[in-house]
Amino acid sequence: MIKLVGQRLLAMVPLLLIVSILTFSFTALLPSDPVDLIIGDRGSDEQHEQVRERLGLNDPFVTRYLDWLARAVQGDLGTSFFNSVRVTDAVLLRMPATLSLTFASVLISVVVGLGAGVAAALRPRSWIDRLATFGATIGQAIPNFWFGLILASVFAVTLRWFPATGYVPLGEEPLGWLSSITLPALALGLSTSAALARQVRSAMVGVLQQDYIRAARAQGLSSRRVIFRHALKNALVPVVTVLSFQITVLLGGALIVEQVYAINGIGSLAIAAVRQQDIPMIQGIVLILVLVVMGVQLATDIVYGLINPKARPA
Repeated sequence: MIKLVGQRLLAMVPLLLIVSILTFSFTALLPSDPVDLIIGDRGSDEQHEQVRERLGLNDPFVTRYLDWLARAVQGDLGTSFFNSVRVTDAVLLRMPATLSLTFASVLISVVVGLGAGVAAALRPRSWIDRLATFGATIGQAIPNFWFGLILASVFAVTLRWFPATGYVPLGEEPLGWLSSITLPALALGLSTSAALARQVRSAMVGVLQQDYIRAARAQGLSSRRVIFRHALKNALVPVVTVLSFQITVLLGGALIVEQVYAINGIGSLAIAAVRQQDIPMIQGIVLILVLVVMGVQLATDIVYGLINPKARPA
């Protein structure tokens, strides 16, 4: 397992380098000049040139990239063009809200998806199976931001059970955090649980028809032990891969749902950076989000190796 982790960590280095080059290249190709947004149209040519020189925009592309890369490997992703805030500090300040929303959504999707998928697989072609399949189809068809608007309209505006906007950090008030994160997490988690439920049902139906399951039942093992100790463990092998992909989807969806519930996470920071063409902020957000996604993939590989010993390197 240590060898597997080492291989994945080594593979991250060239991937991060490629992502940094692409991100830096794309931001350099932006059509408008960020200096125009900084000092406005009334600035003189001399003022424009002074600002460009101060920001290093007059340097060649390769020079700017190498300077940025040298600072990035030391943890310095630059400074915002507009408010002189360090990019690393700004992203890390907003990251807890986005990660809280993402992982609360993952918890909901796992609980609902596993429960619905297992229940449907145990009673194929029953009303439970049809209901789970219908719910999964609807869940995959509804956009999560639209579902978030419906939840906010019903449970926040009409019933007033939850706040419609805002985010309370977990460290300040746990109950306030739970109340503020419930609706957006449901909007994301229920949509993602649909895909997970379909995968769990398909995998469980196949595993339950295997000979070793019949042999376990013939030995007199209880149905609960056969289902959860033998069938579900083997059915989770393909499910883990799907869950890894869905976590990445949830992270991207969280950036949109944050706008619906006015949560000050990475989403609002990214939108503001794109509108202002804040190049260092855009580069830092992309790089840190890629690191988060790569961390999720690494965790997936570890879990996959624990579940399926054949996936471990020799």
